[in-house]
Amino acid sequence: MWPNISAAPFLLTGFPGLEAAHHWISIPFFAVYFSLLLGNGTLLYLIKDDHSLHEPMYYFLAMLAGTDLMVTLITMPTVMGVLWLNNREINQGACFLQAYFIHSFSIVESGVLLAMAYDRFIAICIPLRYNSILTNSQVVKVGLGVLMRGFLSVLPPIMPLYFFPYCHSHVLSHAFCLHQEVMKLACADITFNHVYPIILVALTFFLDALIIVFSYALILKTVMGIASGEERAKALNTCVSHISCVLGFYITIIGLTFIHRFGKHVPHAVHITMSYFYFLFPPFMNPIIYSIKTKQIQRSIVHLFSVHNRA
Repeated sequence: MWPNISAAPFLLTGFPGLEAAHHWISIPFFAVYFSLLLGNGTLLYLIKDDHSLHEPMYYFLAMLAGTDLMVTLITMPTVMGVLWLNNREINQGACFLQAYFIHSFSIVESGVLLAMAYDRFIAICIPLRYNSILTNSQVVKVGLGVLMRGFLSVLPPIMPLYFFPYCHSHVLSHAFCLHQEVMKLACADITFNHVYPIILVALTFFLDALIIVFSYALILKTVMGIASGEERAKALNTCVSHISCVLGFYITIIGLTFIHRFGKHVPHAVHITMSYFYFLFPPFMNPIIYSIKTKQIQRSIVHLFSVHNRA
C-alpha cells in the first residue's frame, strides 16, 4: 500500500474571525520571528567565533539556539504565508513532514535542557572532574544522543499519517501542522496515535523535567555546603540562565497540554494563542536571558560591536 499523499490538501487557519486584520497581525509576528532569527543566529555566531566560549556549557547553549532556530524556520513560512498571502493550502506530505520536525525538535529541546542541567551538575557538584567527564567527544555523543532520541521517537506516530485515509474536514485550526490535530481528521483506527504520544511525553518531557529538578536539588545541597556566601552566590548565578530557560519551556508546554486536554470549554482563541505562545516565547526569551545573565556572552557581544565599529 502506497502513502496517501496525493489526496486533497489540508487547509491551515490563521485567526478565525480576524481574517481582515491578518495583515496587521502579521506585523508583530514578523517582528518576533525576525528577533528569533537574529537573537539565536547571533548566539550561534558568537559561540563559533569567540574561542573563550568553546566550552561544554556554551556548546549545549549552541544546541539550544540551533534547535530554536530550526523550529522558527519550520513554522515561519506557513504562518506568514497565511497572514500575508492567505495561502492556506498545504499538501499532505508537507504537512506530515512539518508536524514531524515540530514534534522532533520539541523533544530535542527538552533533551538539550536536560544536557545543560547535567553540565551544571558536574560543574558544581564534582568540579575537579569537569574537564575529564565533559570532553569534546563526550559533548558530541550527548548531542547526537539527544538528536537521535528526538528524531527516532517521533517516527512511529507520524509514519501512519501517510497511509491513513482522510474523509473528515481537512481544516486545521493553526497555521502549521500538529500530529494531534491531523490524526483526528483520519477515517481509520487511531488508537496507537492516541496512546503512543502519551507514553512518549511521559518518557521525554516529564522524565526530563523530573531529572532536572532532581539534579538541581543536588546542586542546591552542594551549594549550601559552601562556606563562603560570595562563592555560593557565584555558583548559583551560573545556573540562573538555565533555570529561567527551563521554566519558560516547561511552563508553556504544561499550559498548552492542559489547555488541549482539559480546556474543552475554553474559547478557541485561547487554544490558538497558547499554541503560538509555546512556539514563540521560549525561543524569543532564551537569547535575551543568556545575554543578560551571562557575563561571557555580554563580553562577546561588546567585542563584536567594538570590532564592527572600528571597521
